Amino acid sequence: MATSTYTVTGMTCGHCVSAVQKEIGKITGVTGVQVDLPTGRVEVSAEAPVSDAAIAAAVDEAGYELAS
Repeated sequence: MATSTYTVTGMTCGHCVSAVQKEIGKITGVTGVQVDLPTGRVEVSAEAPVSDAAIAAAVDEAGYELAS
């Protein structure tokens, strides 16, 4: 099991959290997504490492972006 942590900017409410969780959760192999709204911290658990590009694309699809 692989776990990665990211910071997502622009989230302001529970709907934002749900959108990010939903899009990242669609990535093949992802088994869990935990989002901390106040900090923007997103922890992704997966069966195998997931590429940062795939995470960035999912976050973008949800309408937000990864902090650099």
